[in-house]
Amino acid sequence: MMKIGLVSAILPNYTFEEVIDYVSGVGFKCVEVCCWPLGKAARRYAGITHINIDGITREKMDYYVKYAADRGIQISSLGYYPNMLDADLEARGVATDHLTALIDVSADMGVNMVTTFIGKDKAKTVEDNLEMYKEVWTPIVRYAENKKVKIGIENCPMYFTKDEFPGGNNLASTPYIWRKMFEIIPSDYLGLNYDPSHPYLLMADYVKPVYEFKDKIFHVHFKDIKIFKDKLDEYGAFSYPSLWHSPRLPGLGGVDFGAFCAALNDIRFDGCACIEVEDRAFEANVEDTKRGIEQSYRYMSQFM
Repeated sequence: MMKIGLVSAILPNYTFEEVIDYVSGVGFKCVEVCCWPLGKAARRYAGITHINIDGITREKMDYYVKYAADRGIQISSLGYYPNMLDADLEARGVATDHLTALIDVSADMGVNMVTTFIGKDKAKTVEDNLEMYKEVWTPIVRYAENKKVKIGIENCPMYFTKDEFPGGNNLASTPYIWRKMFEIIPSDYLGLNYDPSHPYLLMADYVKPVYEFKDKIFHVHFKDIKIFKDKLDEYGAFSYPSLWHSPRLPGLGGVDFGAFCAALNDIRFDGCACIEVEDRAFEANVEDTKRGIEQSYRYMSQFM
């Protein structure tokens, strides 16, 4: 049975224990725990650390798993979303080292899942990025295979604002690219953390890929977006998408979650589907944010 959960990023000032206590109280069954290195975030909803893996001990890992399990919560994944193909080789190296360490911790904790981005050099062509992908990701995937840890790649284009143009910061946003990815690096441990709001933003079908990639959907995000047609008419689809769209709670945008969840049920998806809250209309304070989380939980529960 599919499990409904929460991405922990929306509660940045909560401790791990506070996140687990809260999601358990709401009724969630799982949580994707953000595990960024400690430090300043480069963008919103990034840089969140609910488990700090730097110097983590066996005792601490066991503690996290038990704390969650005692409250009926599964840790669905350890999440970290840097640009793994960053043109800055030093930044790329830092990201690679942290992701590799996260794979170790995920294996040792028995989570056996990390969720992340492929990354992209936004100034290079898709073809050039696929070559870099092969070079950078082959050893990472082989390492994950040895550790029996699945890698779920989120399909976000990271192509929203001026600083992410011209090409965006995540290669893995379309079915064409996914096929190439899985062809270049065939592995049972490389798949998708699939979010329907991203193909919706790209004006593409978000239900059809569920069937084609049914064996590659390791983890799911529930997020919605609102496209403002008047602003799209004004700026055009080749402008910064931040000019004409906004993330929304599930049910407050354009994604048909009934159809999406029906497709997940059709393929017998029995993994974790975590609500990702990024709706600024629910960010006045933490109580406002929690109202948004709980509204999303109620809305998505009708499909589960």
